[in-house]
Amino acid sequence: MRPMKQALYSSRTADKFVVRLPDGMRERIADVARNHHRSMNSEIIARLEQSLIQEGALGDELSLRMDSPDLSAHERELLQRFRQLTRRQQNALVALIAHDAELAEAQ
Repeated sequence: MRPMKQALYSSRTADKFVVRLPDGMRERIADVARNHHRSMNSEIIARLEQSLIQEGALGDELSLRMDSPDLSAHERELLQRFRQLTRRQQNALVALIAHDAELAEAQ
């Protein structure tokens, strides 16, 4: 049996959902996305995915995102390495990165 080829992410076929943001949040998301060198959509998706991963609510279906054209080669490599960590290591790394980001924003 041949392995199934994963479909590439397409903005044309992706599910769409309108979100109403509180005043000022759009600008904050735009700033953070710019600092991470990605689109606002990619920033929001990355944060939602991380939140769902931490809650254990997202499993194997996340692997479909690896083909996303929004991911750079470095991001794919980081994601692959991140998935090899234990849940405890993942949580510790995310906490460390979040803490470092907070320190950088405070400066």
